[in-house]
Amino acid sequence: MAAISTQTASSSSSFSSSTPQWKYDVFLSFRGKDTRNNFTDHLYVALKQKGIFTFRDEEKLETGKSISPELMKTIEESRFAIVILSRNYASSTWCLDELVKIIGCMKEMKMTVLPIFYDVDPSTVRKQVGTFAQAFAKHEKLFKDYIDKVQTWRTALREVANLKGWHVQARLESQIIQNIVGELCHKLSYAFSENTENLVGIISRVEKLESCLDLGSNDVRIIGIWGMEGIGKTTLARVVFHMVSDKFEGCCFLANVRGVCEKDGLVQLQQQLILQILNENMSVKDVYEGVLVIKNRLHHKRILLVLDDVDQFDQLDKLAGNQVWFGLGSRVIITTRDKHLLQNLGVDEIYEANGLTYDESLHLLSLKAFKKGHPPEDYLKLSEDFVYYAHGLPLAVEILGLFLCGRSINEWKSTLKRLKEFLENEILRVRRISFEGLHETEKEIFLNIACFFNHMEKRKVVEILNYLGLFPNIGLGVLIDKSLVKFCDDHTLWMHDLLQEMGKNIVYEECPKEPGKRGKLWLFKDINDVFTKNTGKKAIQGIVLKLQKQKEAYWNPECFSKDLDLKLLIIDNVHLLHEPKYLPNALRYLDWSGYPSKYFPSSFQLKPFDGLKFIQLKNSLKLIETHDFNEIPNLEKLVLEGCINFRSLHPSIGVHKKLTFLNLKGCKNLRSLPSKFEMESLEILILSGCSNLKRIPVFGENMESVLELYLDGTAITKLPTSIGNLTGLASLNVKDCKNLMSLPSTFLNMKRLKDLNLSGCSKLENLVTKKSAKEVDVSGTATGLLPYSNALFRPLKKLAFSGFMPRSPNCMGLKLADNQGFIDMFFAMIINSLWHPLFLSGIRDIVFPGSEIPKWFRYQSIGDEVSIPYSLLCNECLGIAVCVVFGSHSHHQILEDNSLYCCLIVNGKQINSTPGITSIVPLSDHIWLLYLIPQFYQYEDIKSLWECNANGSSQIGIKILSKCWDLKTNEIIPSMVKVKKCGLRMVYKKDIKDLNETMAERSNNNITPYEGLDVPHHNFDNSIAAESYKAKLTCDGYEGAGSSNYEPHPKRIESS
Repeated sequence: MAAISTQTASSSSSFSSSTPQWKYDVFLSFRGKDTRNNFTDHLYVALKQKGIFTFRDEEKLETGKSISPELMKTIEESRFAIVILSRNYASSTWCLDELVKIIGCMKEMKMTVLPIFYDVDPSTVRKQVGTFAQAFAKHEKLFKDYIDKVQTWRTALREVANLKGWHVQARLESQIIQNIVGELCHKLSYAFSENTENLVGIISRVEKLESCLDLGSNDVRIIGIWGMEGIGKTTLARVVFHMVSDKFEGCCFLANVRGVCEKDGLVQLQQQLILQILNENMSVKDVYEGVLVIKNRLHHKRILLVLDDVDQFDQLDKLAGNQVWFGLGSRVIITTRDKHLLQNLGVDEIYEANGLTYDESLHLLSLKAFKKGHPPEDYLKLSEDFVYYAHGLPLAVEILGLFLCGRSINEWKSTLKRLKEFLENEILRVRRISFEGLHETEKEIFLNIACFFNHMEKRKVVEILNYLGLFPNIGLGVLIDKSLVKFCDDHTLWMHDLLQEMGKNIVYEECPKEPGKRGKLWLFKDINDVFTKNTGKKAIQGIVLKLQKQKEAYWNPECFSKDLDLKLLIIDNVHLLHEPKYLPNALRYLDWSGYPSKYFPSSFQLKPFDGLKFIQLKNSLKLIETHDFNEIPNLEKLVLEGCINFRSLHPSIGVHKKLTFLNLKGCKNLRSLPSKFEMESLEILILSGCSNLKRIPVFGENMESVLELYLDGTAITKLPTSIGNLTGLASLNVKDCKNLMSLPSTFLNMKRLKDLNLSGCSKLENLVTKKSAKEVDVSGTATGLLPYSNALFRPLKKLAFSGFMPRSPNCMGLKLADNQGFIDMFFAMIINSLWHPLFLSGIRDIVFPGSEIPKWFRYQSIGDEVSIPYSLLCNECLGIAVCVVFGSHSHHQILEDNSLYCCLIVNGKQINSTPGITSIVPLSDHIWLLYLIPQFYQYEDIKSLWECNANGSSQIGIKILSKCWDLKTNEIIPSMVKVKKCGLRMVYKKDIKDLNETMAERSNNNITPYEGLDVPHHNFDNSIAAESYKAKLTCDGYEGAGSSNYEPHPKRIESS
């Protein structure tokens, strides 16, 4: 589950709190189909711009899946919950489960819940009528054996409907969003001021910093916070940031500037600054362009900017070089250990962050050790001794308090004696005590993080530690509980710099003068010395050497002794002039970019690599082949991506029992693979870009574990019939396999296939469509008439035929007889609407090359609109079929942000809902076929379809609106797309009978036509009582616009 948060990582120690800190300010609960791309998105952006840390769930699980424990925990960690109650909110059991949890947190954890009634009356929610009644009618049928659960949902809805909130109507959205954000800022400001009582010593420091900021002044002020590591600079800056952020037009907190700059560079920080303040995901070429963008775009904007943990003047110069960069009233806060940097920049004032006083330190120690403000009398003297050694450093006091919590007086005394025995300075003493209390496995995890993995992605760290046999799920939990590490919201692992320094110092102390006798090596100087002189000893267990710039090295060929106990080896950007003769047999994880040998292993070794589970030799230009994989029996992942001269994979790989992941992407000289694959554990096989690979192996019957297969860009001419053995395959990519001519019939055995990409297969002549496939892209193929069976297309979510999408070739190579295949698919979709009237699955519209409207559309016209003068509606009417022919203006440059919208007009009144297609780049004329059924429209719109004029009839029509966004000015400009013709037809029950018979005849009895013509017809009249449902249209695999509140600006729409 992909979760998005605006929170950034803290990079310094904090003043400690006696109560747990909220992870998020706001949790957004909403029905994605109703509001994700309009109101919810606008509210999320507004909250983000004000620096309010907001969680928005980006993905909802498939229908029937229960809400995840991770999401439940996220709700618990949020201070506020905003519940956006829309028409279809109650139709989602996921939303209802969220709501029950939110109401529970409101009662038990003092969460504040703020309801927003979006296009729905609060009484409708409270009384559960209308669409809410319809939703619960379905729930009661589906959960008839769990009726208590349904009653819990009902109760939660009634409770949230009784809370004070906002009633949103379309024309008031922007104003209401401002009101919501303003009130939330006020509540958060109060909450922060209230919470500062639990941050020991923070109140007086906040007052002093606010005085330096002088918020009443209209000039631009840059304030520096200077102090030693761990003194609380970041915490102070973050508290003030939250308390005053509502007074600015834009806010940005750039955490850990030093660490991010080292890892990703200044450009990344500049882009993050622009994104947070302007909400523009702008690509910046270099730091100089970034400076220009910041100066030009922010010099009229009142902003609040925090640059946390700066250690280089260049960082200041490129992020906040001068007061004139920002609008009047702006404030910039900089935290740093280097006072000289602030003086060079010429800041307006420097605030020196001092440590805790004696009383504050004693209070904090007592909070952590005894959960109260003062230590018990019998612990008072010992507490005072510990406070003395902590020297007022908040992090030191906090670590000591947590370590001593729950321990006896004798344990306190013993700890104090050990503290006095250490020879390091007082600060490192404190941290060493916490380390010594760890289990041996936990110590090893701590040292690995300190030496190798700080600021690395959580998933990758856990993977490596697992391969090393260190049980990270348990060990990391212990380290987090002891405040030794934490995970930031971007899922990176974070260890405080002082703790990292202590960890490296512990390793250094193992043998200060001989690095070859230490357990871990990470500095080029030490590693180069050990391997050049071949002085490595059995003590070395881990080596990680990742250089920014490539360096040459003259390592002894026998430096990697077979007897070394080296388990972890990661090398990047080292150019060895002599390849290693051996590799240590103890290896468990090997990642060597640019591996210097022609073979792997480089030489025959008597002992097998029993423990080696991960091998990555990316971009190893010398590597041409591998040796026997029977010598690596427990290998789970093999990555040879970018090894452009690699020719041969040893046949033993084909029968490997443990391998789950094989990546040979970009091995351009790979011409053959083992004749047969019988890898029972294999899950992912990547052969992308192996441009000389003409044949792939036969797949054994035991390969049902394969989930993903990537063959894009290979030279294969066919797929083996044994591909049918991959019964678990969910994703198949053969994009740009230009020699692929056909698909085997066994292709139909893969019943779990969801994603199929056949685009660019220019010689592919037949398409066996999988009934289970959800996404199919056949752009640029030579596919002829597609099968007529509606059943084949029912599951599809995406169906792409042409180069209609941006950056794709035009679909001139399609050989279709008068486009009949596409038209028949459209007819199949119309028939399918009888069985799936709400369009919960299946394609919704079709776009393909063409210039003529089929004769079946009775009413046609030149231009962008067509109408039926007087339509006598009846109960037999099922829907409205629309055909649009469009192309590009020949004199216009084609851009990517062109869109078309279909407006239904009844008796001169435009229906609000407007299905659409976006990202149009038509290099030739195209046809857009769409079918409108009542469930697409909302209740009031459906009723209007039945309103008759004075003659007792209705005038029905459609108008196609075109729209284009200027990518530079972000404004609407005249469209590049020209609507040339339109067609319209009301679809009745008799039409369905005719279509069914016609398609059955054309298919030569290969497909069973729909039977039982007394099928339920969902006419407009009956639909009024049905649940209002807005279908989400798609075009060429791209989601359409189709917002229910879309109102094109009449002066900016070009009508051809």
